[in-house]
Parts: sequence; C-alpha cells; structure tokens
Amino acid sequence: MKIIPAIDIKDGNVVRLTKGNYESAKIYSNSPAEIAKIWYAQGASMLHIVDLDGALAGEPKNIDSVATIVKSVSIPVQLGGGLRSLDAINRAFNIGVSKAVLGTKALEDIDFIANAIRKYKERIIVSVDSRDGIVMLRGWTKSSGIDAVDMAKKIESFGASAIIYTDVAVDGTLRGPNFMTLDNFLSSVGISVIVAGGIASIDDVRKLYDLNRKNLAGVIIGKALYEGAINLKEVISECLRRE
Repeated sequence: MKIIPAIDIKDGNVVRLTKGNYESAKIYSNSPAEIAKIWYAQGASMLHIVDLDGALAGEPKNIDSVATIVKSVSIPVQLGGGLRSLDAINRAFNIGVSKAVLGTKALEDIDFIANAIRKYKERIIVSVDSRDGIVMLRGWTKSSGIDAVDMAKKIESFGASAIIYTDVAVDGTLRGPNFMTLDNFLSSVGISVIVAGGIASIDDVRKLYDLNRKNLAGVIIGKALYEGAINLKEVISECLRRE
C-alpha cells in the first residue's frame, strides 16, 4: 500500500480544508514546491496535488505552481482539480504530471471519462468523492444523487486502472476514517482503490491493512501530516514492514 502525501493548493498556498468546506481553509505554506521537497526528502514515492481553485472554476488555476512542484522532485505527481477537458489533461501531462485525477467532469459526462481512459489508459484516475454514500461534485459543493458504489462499478467497466475514494464527511477532521463504510466500498468493487479522508494516526493506517482488501492500493494523507499527527518516515517504514 502506497503512502501518498497530499498538497492542496488554493490561491497559490498550501492549505487543508475540513469536510471539503472552502471557508475552513487553513494555510500551511505559501510555497507548494517547498512542501513537496519536504515530503520527497522524507521518503514519499508519489505526491497527490489538488488545484482547489481549479475544482471550483472548472479549469486549472494553479498550473504554474504544479509545474514548479514537478520540477522540484523526482517522483510521480498526480493532479486533480479542474481537469474537465482533454486539453486540460494534455496541459497537465505536458508539464510533467504523471497521472490525471478526474472528478466532476467524469461524473457529469460519462463519454468524457470513457474517451479519456481510452486515450490515456493507466494515466487516468477517477475520483469518487462521497458523502453519506452519495457522490459529490464541483469541489464537494454539489450532490450528484449517484450512489458511490454504483459509480465506481461503472468506472471499472470502462477499464480505469484505479479510483480515489474520499469520504468527504471525515476529510480534514483528524477523527479517523469510517472503516465500516470503507470496507463495504472496497468489497463491492474489484478496481484498485486509493483511499482518502480522515486519516489521523499511524493506527488508522494499520487498521487499513487489517481490512485485508487486495484492491487497497494506497492511502492519501493530508492534514495529519501538516499537523504533525503522523510522521511520514514512520508510516512509510510501517508499510514497508507489512509488505
């Protein structure tokens, strides 16, 4: 299971939200690239970048910051937020992004995700952001009315290599994931899943391992790293020990 630090960018700053609420944004740094270097130095093998402004606007807004991050580290970077056209995806790949994370557009236009997966294959990851089992859209501000498991199965049928499953209700709360909901989700789909939302301690990571789900490919950790609740080197060592 891969440990993936998150870098969420808003107005050029590294921030964390609570439950996806933009008004709750807490600034941790005004230099995303410097944060990327810190996580890289501590052993990260991949970074998860979210353009929060892009998620709301419907097009990338912090692409220059992302380009600087890519140049600053020699590990893969996956990017989400505002990638709602093939042109936007191409632009991300052209600056060196390894994988594009599709959210709102993928869910509102099924043909778009099918075409993107057909063209870019394993470089496309689809984000399923769920609150109370229902997929959320547009930076987690709008309910789609679509069941998260049903959506994941449809994405799987298109041949996607992986999805990111985020429980919006616990994201940024540092109270731990809803393991029952998460286990149900993992057991309902065959596709590789990267989980996010609510990871608060190394014990939470251990509990993810204890679920013993073979399709659990990774975990994205955000606020717990920034608040010092999790030491990145320690949690990566724990994962290596378990493998």
